[in-house]
Amino acid sequence: MTAFVGKYADELIANAAYIGTPGKGILAADESTGTIGKRFASINVENVEANRRALRELLFTTPGAVQYLSGVILFEETLYQKTASGKPFVEVLKEGGVLPGIKVDKGTVELAGTNGETTTQGLDGLAKRCQEYYAAGARFAKWRAVLKIGPNEPSQLAITENANGLARYAIICQENGLVPIVEPEILVDGPHSIDRCAEVSERVLAACYKALNDHHVLLEGTLLKPNMVTPGSESKKVAPEVIAEYTVRTLQRTVPAAVPAIVFLSGGQSEEEATVNLNAMNKLKTKKPWFLSFSYGRALQQSTLKAWAGKEENVPKAQSTFLTRAKANSEATLGKYEGGAAVDGATESLHVKDYKKKW
Repeated sequence: MTAFVGKYADELIANAAYIGTPGKGILAADESTGTIGKRFASINVENVEANRRALRELLFTTPGAVQYLSGVILFEETLYQKTASGKPFVEVLKEGGVLPGIKVDKGTVELAGTNGETTTQGLDGLAKRCQEYYAAGARFAKWRAVLKIGPNEPSQLAITENANGLARYAIICQENGLVPIVEPEILVDGPHSIDRCAEVSERVLAACYKALNDHHVLLEGTLLKPNMVTPGSESKKVAPEVIAEYTVRTLQRTVPAAVPAIVFLSGGQSEEEATVNLNAMNKLKTKKPWFLSFSYGRALQQSTLKAWAGKEENVPKAQSTFLTRAKANSEATLGKYEGGAAVDGATESLHVKDYKKKW
């Protein structure tokens, strides 16, 4: 058997293809309670359930924004939350033609015997959780593996362990009706060159697709969420066209054509950088058998968060800011972004060193 074909196979393929609709992408609104607390602290907003719900409602009900989204990744708390008027968020999204997704990993822990490398937890009880999330309306899932570039990193142990973890998660999701987003993030931290990032990205992605094949994962019912291939955070920046060329070449060498879409993480880039780099990839004239889109968290929300500042009277301004960024990234998926969205802090770096999301 080369690929698992269970009772959800047709649905998985259809949903993965839908998320890869040209002109649309994913809003990653799956910040855990700990992570969103850090975001709220930056705008002096208390990290309580009411404020978390208010921010998500602001995003999900922004007039005109859902036309640019095909999916939204939710944290477990958010999956079961409702608008102020009592309508479940899942219904709000579905009525707007947006598939609800769910973060299913339980964060990272250190791999013993390595130089601070990590593996991701959450396989225990995953099948049961997937069944519950599917019943609640979720149709895709996300699991983040984290690797770093150093003098001797990533080690083969870290690459293999994380690839197998992603593959095991992916097949459990598919058995229970959820399209798995495979996210092997290689952190941008460090002084490495873009060539070194490309080399490591190729090794990591090759290992991931070997593991996915070994676990009989149906690739047509998956999505990939990789980092872009860029120089390290302590290195000199390069032009978007260079990032596009390196990133697409890396994907050509490692990602099978059966995968319908690749939805990039922003990895601490500024909002504008994440948009411009995606646009450059879609303008590139070369073989691209997969749709190239976005699955952005900070790069879709940061300026919106600042505009909102936790105040009800700021909601219209914040929603206008969010709409601007969503539209810009939609245009970037088509290679048609011409600038104009770089306002209100959109060029500010969002890099956080050793970015490990709090559970």
